[in-house]
Amino acid sequence: MPHLTDGLNFLSKLTPLRALNALQVVSSYIVSKVTGKATHWGYPFSISIEPTTSCNLRCPECPSGLRSFTRPTGMLQQDIFETTIEQLHKRLLYLIFYFQGEPYLHKEFLRMVKYASSRGIYTATSTNAHFLDDENARKTVESGLDRLIVSIDGTTQETYAAYRIGGKLEKVLEGTRNVVKWKKELKSKTPHIMFQFLVVRPNEHQLDDVKKLAQELGVDEVVFKTAQIYDYAQGSPLIPTIDYYSRYQNNGDGSYSLKNKLLNHCWKMWHSCVITWDGLMVPCCFDKDAEYRMGDLKEESFQQVWRGPAYKQFRQSVLRSRSEIEMCRNCTEGTKVWA
Repeated sequence: MPHLTDGLNFLSKLTPLRALNALQVVSSYIVSKVTGKATHWGYPFSISIEPTTSCNLRCPECPSGLRSFTRPTGMLQQDIFETTIEQLHKRLLYLIFYFQGEPYLHKEFLRMVKYASSRGIYTATSTNAHFLDDENARKTVESGLDRLIVSIDGTTQETYAAYRIGGKLEKVLEGTRNVVKWKKELKSKTPHIMFQFLVVRPNEHQLDDVKKLAQELGVDEVVFKTAQIYDYAQGSPLIPTIDYYSRYQNNGDGSYSLKNKLLNHCWKMWHSCVITWDGLMVPCCFDKDAEYRMGDLKEESFQQVWRGPAYKQFRQSVLRSRSEIEMCRNCTEGTKVWA
């Protein structure tokens, strides 16, 4: 039933103009694949906006956790956010407030969610749930947030902290309970609460446990996510032994390689993009350090960047050979498994 409610809520955001835009994007992607020439019609119907690069945890495969960015740390400015939304909201269907960092560290985060929700956009975020005290939980429900993705990654403190270094499982559970409580008290159907469980070797024995825990707490859905390992070639203690949940295959000689083939096209380059906290526009969520900058929204309009020469050239490069693009070499699209 929660899946149906969430699905109907998502469909309720679809307007004739948003549907037309989606059709334009899909059509231009098909044309580009067939002809090998980068053609683009329409605007993205899904974008990610980064509230901040700051984070309270130190997860070992996360640039925010490792403090390994070369780009600066900061907070998204309201004017950049609102200007972008005003340019896109008539065609934009899905907005995720997340790229790197912990969104709830931004003091105006829920105000921005409310702003986007008021424009009829389906809104989502991903959080480590350490800041969902009673007040923030109530404000989260009141903001109109449609989807709340809670990263849990373990059902005992020991297992949880093996990856979520510096984190406290009890804070995650308490925050989840608070949101569930306020949904009931405010008689709200949103947000759709998801537990996202990043499957790594230390926690792979708790897959059934997290589904049971989610049911006990009143969580709507559990998603198992495979882990991106940056230095995977010679193996890693984080690569799970359950092959189904690994992005990498053991070659039998101690070396590992990506399971998926690197095809010379990418749907993300047509339907979505990522905007960093300081207004830089990058092609996708694999560009965590914003190396492939398509433009700067502090200096140009969204349209100028989206249709600009840098983006066109990048899409053409993807169609020509993704293996020539560094961030594409460790790309593993389709990495979530619904429980």
